[in-house]
Amino acid sequence: MTAPDDPSGSAPPPAAEVALASVVDALCRDTIALARKSRDGQGRLVLPSREAVIGIVEALRAVLFPGYFGMPDLHDESLHFYVGATLDGALKSLEEQVQRALCFASEHPLGCKHCADGARRSTRAFLVRLPEVRRLLATDVAAAYEGDPALRSPDEAIFCYPGILAVTNARIAHELFVLGVPLIPRILTEHAHSQTGIDIHPGARIGERFFIDHGTGVVIGETSILGKNVRLYQGVTLGAKSFPLDEHGNPIKGIDRHPVLEDDVIIYSGATILGRVVIGRGSTIGGNVWLTTGVPPGSRVTQAHSREGKFEAGGGI
Repeated sequence: MTAPDDPSGSAPPPAAEVALASVVDALCRDTIALARKSRDGQGRLVLPSREAVIGIVEALRAVLFPGYFGMPDLHDESLHFYVGATLDGALKSLEEQVQRALCFASEHPLGCKHCADGARRSTRAFLVRLPEVRRLLATDVAAAYEGDPALRSPDEAIFCYPGILAVTNARIAHELFVLGVPLIPRILTEHAHSQTGIDIHPGARIGERFFIDHGTGVVIGETSILGKNVRLYQGVTLGAKSFPLDEHGNPIKGIDRHPVLEDDVIIYSGATILGRVVIGRGSTIGGNVWLTTGVPPGSRVTQAHSREGKFEAGGGI
């Protein structure tokens, strides 16, 4: 039956369809406004693919630790072929994603020669750094095995420990970060963050033999510098004390604002260290300590001892 006042003889669309259409229009309009920078001349989004980037880091993990991740049961004859084929595929995908990230950051159209050349250079430079990344990760695994009596073998650290997973992503991301690749390094570290609860900015500089025990809640800020043989426990924060502002009241980016930990430093669970302070070589920072000043080499910093007393009728308070 049609509405009596409808001269066309067709029924009006249901109210639900009208509401859906208006919501879709509003969402698309807001999305275009939000992502205008990330569109090329044909209106296409040029952002890198988060799923592709995660696939790349998983392939690189299989290259750095073959047999533990990716294809199991590798033998001597198949190892070179597997590593070569996996790495070749990962690098081709990485070059494409780096190009998309460069186009996004520079507001160039997708496929521009400038971004394509930059992606090729960055990917090749990254490839050359992979053996050093592998060497550093081997020292991290050794530090975990030697520093944790609960570990039965180094294999257990590689295969199971969240700290090794997070540091693997961070070391890969750092190499891309120093090459000036936008977005992708942060995707890599935030992916590990979501899996492990360990938040390492890709800009952080981390020396060899780095071990995060347990790991949940660890935060390492962008300009942090960690020396060799540093060990952190869960809940440690290496953060900024304050954010200097520009004339418009916005935080000034790129300044050194996070701690420096020299070699052989241990920081126990829940400790918070803020600002560009130096924790001297061989120092130990106890659990739940709050530090905004540096300490000399060999320091032992702990909480003040708790004190118990009795107070009657408010006396002594």
